[in-house]
Amino acid sequence: MSTDGWPTRRGARTGTVTSFEGDRGLGTVAEEDGTSFDFHCAAIADGTRDIEVGRPVTFEVHPGHQGRLEARPVVKR
Repeated sequence: MSTDGWPTRRGARTGTVTSFEGDRGLGTVAEEDGTSFDFHCAAIADGTRDIEVGRPVTFEVHPGHQGRLEARPVVKR
């Protein structure tokens, strides 16, 4: 973690979708170590706006609109 509180690790990460609420368009991905990040359905790279729980994905981490870190783009593997 950098001194400003943002992670210093850059680039693609791998994880699994652990939750997705299609009616709200909100989901969570988790890395193998348990670190999790929220995402919005607009961040799903193929444009479908839908993804199943348990799906392996790759993603990057970026500061979100509300100052929290979020996963985007989320790419189905």
